[in-house]
Amino acid sequence: MIYTSFRRAVMMSAVFAITLTVQARAQDFFKDKTLTFIVGYSPGGTYDQYTRLVARHIGKHVSGGPTRVVENMPGAGGIIAANHLYNRVKPDGLTVAAWASPLILQQIMGNEATKFDARKVGWLGIPGPYDTACHFNQQSGIKTVDDWFAAKRPLKIASIGPGTSLSDVPKLLKAALNLPLEMVEGYKGGAEARLAVESGEVDGLCASWQATKVSWRSQMETGKIHVVLQATLKSHPELKKVPLAINYAKTEEARTLLRVADNVHVYQFPFSTAPGTPPDRLQVLQQAFVKTLRDPELITEAKKADLEIAPIDGPTTAKTFNGLYELPPTLIARLKELLIPKR
Repeated sequence: MIYTSFRRAVMMSAVFAITLTVQARAQDFFKDKTLTFIVGYSPGGTYDQYTRLVARHIGKHVSGGPTRVVENMPGAGGIIAANHLYNRVKPDGLTVAAWASPLILQQIMGNEATKFDARKVGWLGIPGPYDTACHFNQQSGIKTVDDWFAAKRPLKIASIGPGTSLSDVPKLLKAALNLPLEMVEGYKGGAEARLAVESGEVDGLCASWQATKVSWRSQMETGKIHVVLQATLKSHPELKKVPLAINYAKTEEARTLLRVADNVHVYQFPFSTAPGTPPDRLQVLQQAFVKTLRDPELITEAKKADLEIAPIDGPTTAKTFNGLYELPPTLIARLKELLIPKR
């Protein structure tokens, strides 16, 4: 009995020593290297802001302090960047891509443009929340959701493209609530979509409140932009007077579609590495990612930029996205009908 206990203790010590050695090698790997962040959208949007914020501070939390660069790879609503990560990036842990989580649903629904499997990439985590709210410019005449329901024509809504919240959420709102709207897709990022609203090229935008409250603060204060509806299941503390879409749902299907809109799109800003990234390097990046988002200097900078920080770790992110692959086939079929581009 004593011999068995001693043997077990020796084995555990050996495993612990090996683990420490592997972790040390993973830490050393990043020394004198360049860590590249790829953003699947144009400069100036919320995803771009989060990425550049993380890139500025993560070097302090990765042993060896690698150089960090940020590259924008917009196109196809983020699909180009996601496909690039999955099929072209070397799985060495030196490239981190930021692309919208709704693209995972596009892949599950069978969108042939998506050439990836979200269950195989390495998830670092998510920096903060994404609460979708719908906004309209002054020219549209829409000041409340009742105005929207009563509109005499479909309101033009700016969008990046399928697989982004700017596109998918309005489509789900239209199907669930029969709201009069028309999608205008093809903008390269949130910044361009917001400019289209400001110029009157389109009527409105359903986008992250975390982004619009910063970009459109003065416009909302002067009545040039009105926020009329929340697409989330719970009201944002700053939008208590803005109604929730779920409260207007009259059928179980409508409520289900709006739950999907919340559950998929609130996890909007994940960061990932290529499939096949060595587990030890992925773990180093996952830990560094969370530490970075808890860094007092980053938090101070985020507050100045009005970026909300509420990190979700990599393993939790992976579990959440893996769960999307378990959606009922009937629901997937309905979502495909609504969200997959028609040929």
